[in-house]
Amino acid sequence: MTKSPAAEGKLNKLFFILSGVFITNVILAELTGMKIFSLTNLLKLENFHFPFGDQAAIDLNMSVGILIWPFVFIMSDIINEYFGKTGVQKISILAAILILYVSGMLLIGTRLPPAAFWQEINGTDPQGNPLNINYAYKLIFGQSIAIIIGSITAFLISQMVDVYAFHYIRRLTGSKKLWLRATGSTVVSQLIDSYVILTVAFYIMGNWSFVQVLQVGTVQYLYKVSFAIVLTPLIYLFHYIIDNYLGHHKAEQVIETTHENW
Repeated sequence: MTKSPAAEGKLNKLFFILSGVFITNVILAELTGMKIFSLTNLLKLENFHFPFGDQAAIDLNMSVGILIWPFVFIMSDIINEYFGKTGVQKISILAAILILYVSGMLLIGTRLPPAAFWQEINGTDPQGNPLNINYAYKLIFGQSIAIIIGSITAFLISQMVDVYAFHYIRRLTGSKKLWLRATGSTVVSQLIDSYVILTVAFYIMGNWSFVQVLQVGTVQYLYKVSFAIVLTPLIYLFHYIIDNYLGHHKAEQVIETTHENW
């Protein structure tokens, strides 16, 4: 397919915007992921506990970063649809490099000596209780090497699995059933992502038991898959907006050429 300069420019702009949204959400998920919140308390489910085989039931606790991942899935699937394996691989590798960069800068920041006046003016909380602001800074931003390695490993593996699952389903269904290849690829890839990061960071390099990995991983996996299904209409909305931006005929040509070259 021969592309005019105008069409090529539109595609470049589209890839630039989608990549920016994708990478922003990936890094945001990393930065906010240190806080664990109680879904049980948020939804007023005090009497509900998640059963797990013969083990004691567990509360519905998740990382704040998990809330953002469904939007990462959507961007990944949209990029996959229009730019194929190469497009997803490029942004995934770039995102991983930027995660390393951000983590490295935060690691340096937590080790720099604090200014005395900064500690003094931030020495109490709103209730007047003593607050060690430098310790709080380290606690929030001081990600361990294990978490960084586990996160990047899980991210890259799950992204590559998502790409292949997406295209495999498309070969079976053709250009129809976008919802099936988007949701199906997420179901498969996040089964890996949800457990790999916990296994590497907290089981292999940490002190969690394998049962704890399975418990927390299962809760997070169920959340990510559930929201991926709920947010499926957003994929069709983005598809509609992009098709109008490129022109329906041009959009169909781009998609078909992308998947013919797979």
